[in-house]
Amino acid sequence: MEDKRINEWVDDRQRGGYYSFSLSELPRSVSSSHSALLQSLQRLQRKNRIRRLRRQFYVILPVEYARLGMIPADWFIDELMAYLGQPYYISLLSAANLHGAGHQQAQTYQVMTSALERPIETRGLKLRFFQKKSLHKTPTRTVKGHTGMLPVSTHAATALDLIAYANRIGGLDAILTPLAELCEEMSAEDLIESARQEEALSVIQRLGWLLDKMGQNQLGDELEAFCHDRLAGASRVPLDPAATRRGGSENRWHIIENAEPEADV
Repeated sequence: MEDKRINEWVDDRQRGGYYSFSLSELPRSVSSSHSALLQSLQRLQRKNRIRRLRRQFYVILPVEYARLGMIPADWFIDELMAYLGQPYYISLLSAANLHGAGHQQAQTYQVMTSALERPIETRGLKLRFFQKKSLHKTPTRTVKGHTGMLPVSTHAATALDLIAYANRIGGLDAILTPLAELCEEMSAEDLIESARQEEALSVIQRLGWLLDKMGQNQLGDELEAFCHDRLAGASRVPLDPAATRRGGSENRWHIIENAEPEADV
């Protein structure tokens, strides 16, 4: 009887357009005890009707996704972050994909948040969290997801994040293609606003050098004019902070050219 009540509740929730729930959202009427409730949920998991992602957070699997074992992350990411109590935005290669940059879907769904969170890796899902203390300053826009509107970093904010976190997502070669495509659609206004909120001048310097490298001279000129005073006293910084600092630096961004990034295609 309890299994039937929980099944009906899950069905009703899916019909309402929700594909996730936390244990606290289940009404007391669906089960006579906490232990009986957990047993019923375990049986639903064995039937591939639901999947547990965190200790008390579950996703609902429609019939067409039962074999895959997981629904797309954008179906539940907003509810998951609310459950975790964390502000967030979709970031890095996942944001680039949403902006139409990158030739293929990122294998790992990448989310920026303000606190450390363990990654989630299970059948059909790789979800990775990145910490950013100045999260609230990052320019974002909303995009339509399957179940509602989702926050995503703007073109320029995504570009700056890709550079800042490059060595954690495959290096400069891995970000070069999406970065180039983001720059093709980037507005000067977005670039300046994102640069205004970026605390690390070294990240701006690297973006400026890459803009020149990609032939985006107008954007590079706009960025240099905005950062003129900060650049006047800027230190020399390596293009690739993980590589040796050897290389020339005869460029307007004071970048040590210690790498020759090539698109990773």
